[in-house]
This record gives sequence, structure tokens and C-alpha cells, in this order.
Amino acid sequence: MGTEQAAAVEISEPLLLHDEAAVDKIRAADDQEMERIPEWKDQITIRGLVVSAILGTLFCIITHKLNLTVGIIPSLNVAAGLLGFFFVKSWTGFLSKLGISVQPFTRQENTVIQTCVVACYGLAFSGGFGSYLLSMDEKTYKLIGEDYPGNRAEDVKNPGLLWMMGFIFVVSFLGLFSLVPLRKVMVLEYKLTYPSGTATAMLINSFHTNTGAELARKQVSCLGKYLSISFCWSCFKWFFSGIGDSCGFDNFPSLGLTLFKNTFYFDFSPTYVGCGLICPHIVNCSVLLGAIISWGFLWPFISQRAGDWYPADLGSNDFKGLYGYKVFVAISLILGDGLYNLIKIISVTIKEICTKRQNLPVVKEVTEQKKRDEVFLKDRIPFWFAASGYVGLATISTAAMPMIFPPLKWYLVLCSYILAPALAFCNSYGTGLTDWSLASTYGKIGLFIIASLVGSNGGVLAGLAACGVMMSIVSTAADLMQDFKTGYLTLSSAKSMFVSQLVGTAMGCVIAPLTFWLYWSAFDIGSPDSPYKAPYAVIYREMAILGVEGFSELPKHCLAICCGFFVAALGINLLRDVTPKKVSQFIPIPMAMAVPFYIGAYFAIDMFVGTVILFVWERLNRKDAEDYAGAVASGLICGDGIWTIPSAILSIFRINPPICMYFGPSASS
Repeated sequence: MGTEQAAAVEISEPLLLHDEAAVDKIRAADDQEMERIPEWKDQITIRGLVVSAILGTLFCIITHKLNLTVGIIPSLNVAAGLLGFFFVKSWTGFLSKLGISVQPFTRQENTVIQTCVVACYGLAFSGGFGSYLLSMDEKTYKLIGEDYPGNRAEDVKNPGLLWMMGFIFVVSFLGLFSLVPLRKVMVLEYKLTYPSGTATAMLINSFHTNTGAELARKQVSCLGKYLSISFCWSCFKWFFSGIGDSCGFDNFPSLGLTLFKNTFYFDFSPTYVGCGLICPHIVNCSVLLGAIISWGFLWPFISQRAGDWYPADLGSNDFKGLYGYKVFVAISLILGDGLYNLIKIISVTIKEICTKRQNLPVVKEVTEQKKRDEVFLKDRIPFWFAASGYVGLATISTAAMPMIFPPLKWYLVLCSYILAPALAFCNSYGTGLTDWSLASTYGKIGLFIIASLVGSNGGVLAGLAACGVMMSIVSTAADLMQDFKTGYLTLSSAKSMFVSQLVGTAMGCVIAPLTFWLYWSAFDIGSPDSPYKAPYAVIYREMAILGVEGFSELPKHCLAICCGFFVAALGINLLRDVTPKKVSQFIPIPMAMAVPFYIGAYFAIDMFVGTVILFVWERLNRKDAEDYAGAVASGLICGDGIWTIPSAILSIFRINPPICMYFGPSASS
């Protein structure tokens, strides 16, 4: 997956520097498997699909948890490839000891598993379960305010398992067919790097060499150890979390009670510490800087103006008070960052296409490139198949979408599908150049346009649904092209990549809604006082209301403050691009800064702890940090994510934690 998608911010770092070591690893793996490459049907196995379903379920649970809490989701592609290798290798080793003959585990099968898993859990991210779909529910409607202008009861659609599955099915497959005919152009002619896809290929290739397999075993052992530690710690924390949301380690005033009131505290979350280990240092520091600016200075300053800028007797979640400032300032930063990067990447795309430059960043050519080209072009996907698939699915979706969302008329859906392939191409090309997917930005554009066109009579619901349509297409198209790049470098068939994407998407259409329903049934989703705040649900609904109503109902001075942060986001991004690398690497990222403005500072502290651990580790032993930091982080995230399942089951059966650990001042004044 790319970097910024769907409702949340997914932050990943390009894992491959185009150096000799990377090429050597790829060449070493090529030498071992060049003689025999399995047919595309043999690359897709029953055991591979079973492993994909298991890992897809696990990663959907983890993605939902992150999406519903803070909205920052690190790339789990490396963990998908590593765990896929571990499960199949363990299974084949077990059967071999029993004397049962097994099919050899190839890097092509490993690539198929990784592709399938990423396609599956990608829908938990881009399917809108923490954003545009959840913004439609009654709780978000009431949170914004029943008397809030433009917030109508008619624009409410509560989550339902069947309609969510139907919606995901009718919108998720179109992106896979939209750019298939251009795979040769994107991968072979333009030689786009797709840094995350190239890094994944390098990782998988290294697993299937002797030295790489040994390192993979050590990484899996490390992942398993920290997964166990994380799971046990999460279980231990549960016993002290009491009833409600004010007890336990999640509310530990580790920096003092004064800072605790402004959400500055370390909450002992393995998930957020793991995110800090995976995310680049600049991302973690940007999040902390955003927390300091907002909760350290801006919100205390505005709260002192209660009674002047806004009524002093408003509730903490009233949009006419401080809560409104929090949401709209976060929106302004997100939109400013998204707009800048959209213009930048479209400009780069047009420039490269017009000049047809051949000096794009590419992996250094090796002697096997001709063989790669042959394998990549061997199993063709006919143009008529892709075109008829897109037209057929678009027809079904155009008919089905108004049934699910009546305000979204069929002709608006049809117009979206006519424009979508061009936008999908722009996003895929930009992702190939920069590793930065702007799927959510395209979704927001669709949201504002459709909401304003439909107007007050259903514009909010129609805009949110259109956001999902546009986002799904451009996101899956970029993911597919990135998988084609991975397949190209691992000598995997393009047809097996396409089929595994289809299968993974089909799995995700079932698994993602089911795993979301686990959370929806067990926890208080969307409440500002709940651990599962679903921050982007409120933000997306407010965007839709803005598309319909405009800016007339913002609190006093809110529009001026928002304009200031919007311009600041544009300026910071421009500064990052015009300054030298040695300077720009220290300039914060506005998109990452925006998240704590609304949610709070606590997770920024956790992520900063993770980045400090990684920084010290890199100084002590850089090679060990490079080899094992991802495994440690994945173990921390996975262990905490797995604990969510028994925690949800206990909650469903109304079994409460026995102890409430609470902190207060020693003497009240």
C-alpha cells in the first residue's frame, strides 16, 4: 500500500535505497530460481490462500484498531511477507518430517500471499470503516449536534453488516480493472520504481536465499517474542482498566496531573510504541510537534476566551465551542497538505509524460532484466477482459449505489466512473514516483463536489458515499500497479498477481466488515470519551456539511485560524521541497501534525518513545536495528491487536475488569 490513503494517514518509509546490496540480493535470488519458474496457476496454492485468510483477518483487526483510535496506520507489508514465509515454511517443514511430499515453497508463492494479504487488509483501511462510512451513523450525527445547520437526521445510515458488505463488493473491484492495460507502460516503459513494492520484492527475494532464510528465521523468532510480550502486557493492563474510560494504565498520569489534563501522558500502549518504531523519525516528531502546538498552546489559549469567542456553558463536545476549533483546524491542515501534494504530483506526472524522460529513478539494470521482461509479459491479461470487466462492474455499481444511498443518483455515480480511470492513472503514476498515494485526497475532492451538487436535500450522505467510490478506485489501482512491480522483480506472473489481488479483495469484502462488526458490537465506537474515538468519522461528516452549507456556522475567529493553518500547511510543504535534503529532513509533515490536534497528545508521546528507542538502537548497532526493528514493531502491534479479540469477547459477555486503577491529587483544594 502507498502512504496516505482512505480515512487515515498511513505512514511508511521507502525501504529500498538503490544501492549495490539491493541488486546483489535480487541477483542472488534470481540465480537460484531462473531455471524453473512455476506456471501462474501453480503460484496460487490452497495453503497460500489459507495463510492469506488467516493473516488478512489478523491485519484487518489491527488496522481497525488503529483506524478507530488515532488514524495513523504504519505499513504492514513487511510483516505480511515475513509471516507468510514463516507459516508456509513451518507447514512444509512439519509435513516433510512426517514423510509427506510437499510442493516447494517458492518466492512466487510468497509474493502471491503477500499480495493477497495486503489487498485484504487494505479494505479495512480504504473501506471507510473509521471514516466516511462511520460518519453516516446516528452517533456521529448526534455528536455534531441535532440542531447544527446542515446536519440532518435524514442523512443518517447506521452500520449494517449486509449493506456494508454489499457496498464494499460493488466499489472495490473496479480499480483493479481500470489500469490493467497500462501495466507494461508503467512498469517497463516508464520504469517507475514504486519504492515500497521494490522493497517488498527485495525482502521476499532475500528470504529465498540461504543467508536470507536464516535471517528471516531470526526475525520471526524476534517477532514472536515481542508479540507474546505485547499480548501478555495487554492482558495484564485489562485487569486494572475497570468500568468506563477513566481507569487503568491507559489513563496513567506519567508526566503529572497538570499535563494529564491536557492529554500529555504515556499510556503504555504497545501498538503506538510499535508505530513509532516503524514510522520515520520525522513523522513521529511531526506528530509530537502538532501535539505541543495544539494541546500545549493553542487550545489552552482559546479555552481562556470562553464567554467571548464562544459560550462558556457549552459541553466539551459541542461544535459551537472549543470542540469545533479542534475539528476544523485539523481539517484545514489535512486539506492544505493534501491539496499541495495533489498539485505537486499531478505536475510531476504531466511533466514526465510530456517530456518522456528516461532518467526516472530505477533499480539498476541487471543481466536478468530481459528474463524479467519475458516473464512479466508472458501471461497476458487481454485488453478486452479488463475493459469489459470495468464496464460490467461500473454498470452493476451504478445501479446498486442509489439503492444503498438514495441521495446519490445513478448519473452522479456514472460520471464518477467515467472520470475515475484518469484519476487512478495520476495516483498510480505519482505513487510510482514518490511512494505517496493520495487516495483520500481524491476522495475528499469527490466528497466536496458531490455534496455541493446534491445540496441540502441529501448532500451529506451522497458526498460521503461518493468519497468512498472515488477513494476505492484510485487506491486499489495504485496498489495493483505496485504489486505488478513486486511481481516483476520476483519473477512472478502478472496474471497470478492480478488473480491474487482479486482473491484478496474478495476476502477483504467479507473479512473487513466482519472484523469491524466485532468492534462495533463490543465497544463504544465514536464516543469522544472512548478509547475508540473514530476521529475521522466526525471530520469527514463535517467536510460533507461544509460542502453543503459553507463556512457560515463556524465559531468566532475559527475561519481565520483555519485559513492560517491551511496556508501554513502549503508553506511548510513548499519549504520541504525547495530546501536542501540536509535541511528538509528536519521540516515537519503537516499531515502528521494534524492528527493530534483533534485526538490528543497521549499517542504522540507513545510514538515518540518508539522513535527514541529506534534512534538509540541505530546509534548502538545500526545493522541490528535495520534487521530487527521492523520485527519488534510488528510483534508489539500484532500482540496488542490479537488481545483485542478476547477483550471484545469479554465485553460482549459483559465481563468487566475487576480493578479500577485511578489517579487523583493527594489532597483536593
